[in-house]
Amino acid sequence: MPVPWFLLSLALGRSPMVLSLEKLMGPQDTARCSPGLSCHLWDGDVLCLPGSIVSAPGPVLVPTRLQTELVLRCHQETDCDLCVRVAIHLAVHGHWKEPKDEAKFGRAADPELEEPVNAFLQAQVVLSFQAYPTARCVLLEVQVPAALVQPGQSVGSVVFDCFEAALGAEVRLWSYTQPRYQKELNLTQQLPDCKGLEVRDSIQSCWALPWLSVSADGDDVHLVLDVSEEQHFGLSLYWNQIQGPTKPWWHKNLTGPRNITLNHTDLFPCLCIQDSYSFFMAPFKCHLLLEAFPYSSNCLFILLWKVWPLEPDSVRTSICPFTEDPRAHRNLWRAARLRLLPPRGWQLNAPCSLLAEATLCWQAPGGGPCQSLVPPLSWANVTVNKTLELPLLNAHPNLCVQVSSWEKLQLQQCLWADSLGALKDDMLLVETRGPQDNRSLCALEPSGCTPLLSRASTRAARLGEELLQDLQSGQCLQLWEDDLRALWACPMDKYVHQRWALVWLACLLLASVLFLLFLFKKDHVKGWLRLLKEDLRAGAAARARAALLLYSAEDSGFERLVGALASALCQLPLRVAVDLWSRRELSAQGPLAWFHAQRRQTLQEGGVVVLLFSPGAVALCHEWLQDGASASAPHGPHDAFAASLSCVLPDFLQGRAPGRYVGAYFDGLLHSEAVPALFRSVPVFSLPSQLPDFLGTLQGPGAPRPGRLGQRAKQVSRALQPALDQVLKAPGNPGGPGDGTRDGT
Repeated sequence: MPVPWFLLSLALGRSPMVLSLEKLMGPQDTARCSPGLSCHLWDGDVLCLPGSIVSAPGPVLVPTRLQTELVLRCHQETDCDLCVRVAIHLAVHGHWKEPKDEAKFGRAADPELEEPVNAFLQAQVVLSFQAYPTARCVLLEVQVPAALVQPGQSVGSVVFDCFEAALGAEVRLWSYTQPRYQKELNLTQQLPDCKGLEVRDSIQSCWALPWLSVSADGDDVHLVLDVSEEQHFGLSLYWNQIQGPTKPWWHKNLTGPRNITLNHTDLFPCLCIQDSYSFFMAPFKCHLLLEAFPYSSNCLFILLWKVWPLEPDSVRTSICPFTEDPRAHRNLWRAARLRLLPPRGWQLNAPCSLLAEATLCWQAPGGGPCQSLVPPLSWANVTVNKTLELPLLNAHPNLCVQVSSWEKLQLQQCLWADSLGALKDDMLLVETRGPQDNRSLCALEPSGCTPLLSRASTRAARLGEELLQDLQSGQCLQLWEDDLRALWACPMDKYVHQRWALVWLACLLLASVLFLLFLFKKDHVKGWLRLLKEDLRAGAAARARAALLLYSAEDSGFERLVGALASALCQLPLRVAVDLWSRRELSAQGPLAWFHAQRRQTLQEGGVVVLLFSPGAVALCHEWLQDGASASAPHGPHDAFAASLSCVLPDFLQGRAPGRYVGAYFDGLLHSEAVPALFRSVPVFSLPSQLPDFLGTLQGPGAPRPGRLGQRAKQVSRALQPALDQVLKAPGNPGGPGDGTRDGT
């Protein structure tokens, strides 16, 4: 694959955009060596005959590395050609041979068998060059004193000036010795064009290149070519794909100035423009090629004309002006298609390369967001138009692949829905393996991963023992495993069938009781049903709201205070997530990955992120606002607050925080003025003095009536006050008695 020339420019210390080249006067090829070596360039070119590899009779010189540099070969100051200078680095291969009888009789007395310390080590090095339609081979004789020979070490280099090549051409280099003692070295590079070099005053073919500019006019894009009326040139539009060859789209041979219009729907980040100018108007050969355009909604066929001159005398320049255009990136994702290929393959089809992250997720049949799973599919492996393998042991219809870009879900496709059928009501078990054969199991539910045999009021907790028995008896399907984790899918149909009759009986009994009550106490029942309906709506809205608590872990007392607040909020009910209850996942994933997953799930479900401010949290925020780089490292192994600032601060700086974040601080620990001004764009409450307003904001539009909300605030305050008093009485606490920090709001 050709090496991009801008890497060479970086190696040479030049700007990767424009190169200023050294000028060589005269047409003669030359060779020079590094100190300690002597070299000679044979007159004229030689035949390129590598031959077979032979064994080295002793130490020999072999080429180890090829290095190139662009120069100009000039006949006059303004009449130059592009030329490739090649440096061949040499090393010693093999060892001096010992006499056969030396080990038995001691070192031989014959001086001819001793190491020739006064001799020279000589090699004939062939350097081959190809750049269509040119092919050359030169022969270099190199000598190095035997006293400098150290097997396996470099002895220096020889530099050849130089091979002439056309602008924009692809060149290939080979180097080997005669006879050949190892595989030949090879190097392929793409030369830059006139726009990437400071050669417009030196190479005459660059004087009359078409001048191209790109301008936007509403939904249209104009390509303006400002050239003379008699100028002949070719213009091509193509997709420059990093993975795979370029794909042509449109080509025309034109004359004179032109204004070409493109629609905004035709733009892609990899859409490039190439123009070519030919000095000698050679006859053109035309080839007709019919290709399919696979990325539109309908299968369109485009007639492509590929045109090139019979003689290689054209100079080509290319630009890709839409790499940062937002419309081009939107078009790219609209054209992208995610395909799942049995048995465990997947493919992302797109006209351009994509920087994306692919993840496996579990889609429950009841709807809702697809929950992310391990193993993650690294974004580095997302190669467009190439079939990739999913790391699964078995397929399941509830397994899906998501493709995201910059935290935004772009594509989702579930595994082979046509062949595996509809989504199943299976329970996904996540197994975590520890040392000494210890393992823990939790069931993935919409509220999170519920430990089996727990007291939670979820379906997985109620059926924990039955699920464990199913797993041990082999009724669950293993989807994936590694040394630390495994995924199992356990069917739930039989448990639904067992309880079906009881559910219907209970429903009929309840309906009968309600009907009788309605007949006997019609007016009272209507009022009671009205109140019950309001409470059920409020309870459903509250249960649907998730809350993620973020705080700075300053000491154990403050952690107990946060734990008391989280436990009290769970009784409202609210679905509360806090790192105190997820230490195992936090240690396995890391604070930043854990926060990113929890934040995305909370906001996707319409929840809210609660920032609990303390003196330590305020100090961390000030550090980030003054110098984010210096505060990038978390302050503790489980400090999710420090890790989350890199994601939280951009939401506030870009105005996305209202409706998604709420602030709070505890009475006596912090002044309201201590909260950084940036975070006051969202409601900030003092606890427990402002608990009713705080709870109403957390529960959102479905909050209960003010009277009932006040009762819940008193319950939370009673649970919170003992832990708060312990923190305030702790020695060295800045908000302790007499410190004057209690907020009076």
